[in-house]
Amino acid sequence: MPDTSDARALATRLAGLSDADLADALAVRGIAPSVNWHDYFDAADGLLDAASIDRSLHRLPRSVLTALHAGVPIPAEPGATLSRLLLADVDGLPYQAVSARVKEAAAAHPEAFIPAPTAATPEPSDEAQCAASAEHVFAIVATLADLLLASLHAPLGRTGAGTVSAADRRRLVEAGVLDAGDDLDDLIAAAVAAGLAHSAEREWVADAEAETWLRESTTSRWRLVAEGLREGLPPDLRTPDGGYVPLPAWADAFPLDPDWPTRTAQAHRIAEQWTLVLPDGTEPPWARSIREGGEADTSTLAAYLPAEIDRVYLQADLTAIAPGPLSPPLDLRLRGIAHRESRAQASTYRFSADSLRSGIIDGESAESIRSFLSELSLTGIPQPLDYLIESTANRHGRVTVGTDAATGRTRVDTDDPQLRDTLAIDQALRPLGLVPDHDRLTTRAHRDAVYWALVDARYPVIAVDDDGAPLPLRRRRSSAGDGSASANPYDRLLATLRSGAGQDDDADAAWLVRELEQAVRARAVIAVAVKLPDGSARTFTIEASGLGGGRLRGRDRGADVERTLPVSSIVSVQPVA
Repeated sequence: MPDTSDARALATRLAGLSDADLADALAVRGIAPSVNWHDYFDAADGLLDAASIDRSLHRLPRSVLTALHAGVPIPAEPGATLSRLLLADVDGLPYQAVSARVKEAAAAHPEAFIPAPTAATPEPSDEAQCAASAEHVFAIVATLADLLLASLHAPLGRTGAGTVSAADRRRLVEAGVLDAGDDLDDLIAAAVAAGLAHSAEREWVADAEAETWLRESTTSRWRLVAEGLREGLPPDLRTPDGGYVPLPAWADAFPLDPDWPTRTAQAHRIAEQWTLVLPDGTEPPWARSIREGGEADTSTLAAYLPAEIDRVYLQADLTAIAPGPLSPPLDLRLRGIAHRESRAQASTYRFSADSLRSGIIDGESAESIRSFLSELSLTGIPQPLDYLIESTANRHGRVTVGTDAATGRTRVDTDDPQLRDTLAIDQALRPLGLVPDHDRLTTRAHRDAVYWALVDARYPVIAVDDDGAPLPLRRRRSSAGDGSASANPYDRLLATLRSGAGQDDDADAAWLVRELEQAVRARAVIAVAVKLPDGSARTFTIEASGLGGGRLRGRDRGADVERTLPVSSIVSVQPVA
């Protein structure tokens, strides 16, 4: 029977972990929540299983693998990693089963257990390269902004492999957000690293932070993404001062991980995409401080970028011409009321009834639109555009949604009796339960729900407050916190482990029975220490053959007789080589 001291120590340790720490440990080890474990002893055996250990070794960086193979003390931080992976005890000392699997892995892959050569610091980029890469920064920041705007209105479909669905990829290309869909998944990965997006079931969803990011300058947008990319790197790619090792060293960091070549290839692409390094291996000056662990040098980057402007030309053909890169907050608001037709350092925007209607739905009014455009325009507001704003706003307010102060019910008002009758019989609005009440419709549904149902059905509706004044409403979008209260996938497994043996006052007795059961299954020879009635102890060398009724049966190797020993009198069990 194998030595079970590590398994028992691990079982005791598991029993002492909090639910959160234990769930975290099981997750990083890749343990399925549906695993058939009944107690901490099962869990310890499973975690020390050879196949499970091998899968965990694939997650270890080269530095830890090298130290494990050399048998030298594990540094504190990697030791903490080993402990968190439940491959080592609380002191960072690997379990015997782990050491055995390390020897096997080193025999099969000796190249993975030798130190990697030190990568050279990248050479600085020259002036021409800096100018070209700054143009790329401007383009990639604008592309991510377009992508986040699109996902704020409609989350992107996510496949089982984590990529954006083909339908949404095609939609973004057709809308001009992307020239091609090849870089889309890398853009999403950068947004996730920067905390601007997250995955929610089968969707990629923009976070609330994305709206704040969209109002930042180009340099601030780049800085937030670049620093997010750095913070998202695995610890073994980071340096003690908070930076990261040169990119050529990344490929050798996790030599046993079969997925690492794919992951590091994407990481290289994203680093080039955001100019942390250029395709020829040189490094622009604004990326150096990021690599060295400091704040991004946005002043150097800004010197290479075109100056942002805060004025546009409004024209009688219902277009707005920005003769340079428009300041992001102004661009964001202008795109809320106009469709952008071209994107470059000089951009064109076109106003339409639909674009103005979208702005009004998001809280604009005829007055706020005129005020904004008056401040933005170098040419005033042309008469055709002013007329379009007025007519769209008037038409849009033909239906109002508010709350009746007397009854608390939501009321829907319109001066058009025919339109009111249409609302009452519209099958798309049937779930709202609209009922006639004199010259209006009322419902128990909440005002916001009624408003957005009418918006989605394309009725010219506005929300109003108790005084009848227009009330801007914004549709609630998904955020990173949504659904955070959902059940932990390990809850059922944790409850099973907590109710099993291994943590209460009978843990020692339960462990003893487990050792005896394993010995019987293996027909193992064990040394059994038994406490005799007179208080003395005697050790029997037994070939275990059966366990039941509170008694251990087996052949005594010394006396060559069958013995039956009461389990309650057994003090300890040790394997015999």
